Amino acid sequence: MIGLVLILSACNNARPELAHVDLPASGFRLSVTRLATHPFLARYRLTLEIEGPHGCRGSTELFPDTGHAGRRNLYLQGSGVITVLGQYDARVIDPNHCTLRLVEFHSLIGQAAFLGAFDIDAQKRWRYFPASERPERQFEKP
Repeated sequence: MIGLVLILSACNNARPELAHVDLPASGFRLSVTRLATHPFLARYRLTLEIEGPHGCRGSTELFPDTGHAGRRNLYLQGSGVITVLGQYDARVIDPNHCTLRLVEFHSLIGQAAFLGAFDIDAQKRWRYFPASERPERQFEKP
């Protein structure tokens, strides 16, 4: 019986974990949902959803977390677009046109303000950390 309890406690949860942030200046809410895709390994599907004014909505799959690579940093570009940057992918949200698109890393030039990050906390729970709570963490180059 103890062995069964240990095995079950080691399993990943099959429930989606939602983290979101409201960006009042743009009227947008960004959510990243993390869903375990393997019962034991740290493998997760990540989905980005946006909701904005006037019925603006969008959703896209992000590069999966295949082992502690799920963090997504959030930036506000000088042009007003919002960037969601991961270790292996980048998405740009244009609040003026309600678009969400995949971009190449080299296209992300210019000044940007770090807003926060979607990541796991010390208890391995998925959540959003505002910049005031946790400073920017750069991605290691593979």
